[in-house]
Amino acid sequence: MDQLEFFAIPNPCQGVCQTNKQGYCLKCLRSREERFNWFTYSDAQKQQVLRLCKQRRNRQRYLLGHQRDQASTATLQQSNFDF
Repeated sequence: MDQLEFFAIPNPCQGVCQTNKQGYCLKCLRSREERFNWFTYSDAQKQQVLRLCKQRRNRQRYLLGHQRDQASTATLQQSNFDF
């Protein structure tokens, strides 16, 4: 059974509205379609969009952390060869 929404689901827009290479907003991580159709979506659809945005943000954080780890490993390996 679905939980009833007693409050309106707020628009996650943060007023930046610039997109990354994948076409997602840099701040809220919604696609163009998700941004344009937000006000026509049902509460269930809005919840789904918010879940997708959270997954995208988690994936983004993971990839950034992974890139940082690789960069620090490369720096450490390079420093081992400094005489």
